[in-house]
Amino acid sequence: MSSERSGHLARDLVIYVLARFVIVAAVVVVLVLVNVPLLVALAVGLVVGLPIGLLVLRPLNVRVTAGLAERNRGRATERAKLRAQLRGDL
Repeated sequence: MSSERSGHLARDLVIYVLARFVIVAAVVVVLVLVNVPLLVALAVGLVVGLPIGLLVLRPLNVRVTAGLAERNRGRATERAKLRAQLRGDL
């Protein structure tokens, strides 16, 4: 796996996580502005904001998932090579 691809994965993952937090924070701020207590707003923000983030950030989620799958394939290949070497097959 190239370092360029892993750099994109790291960037996409950070952007995705931060965007999810921003969506939850936005829901909490809106609820606090309409005089909902902070703890209740935080609980509702988590329950409502996370599914909204899944829907709104679908393209970014697909990129992150594809990047993680590619990284895992590379790791599986390296692990298979190492196991073959340890068995003496190579």
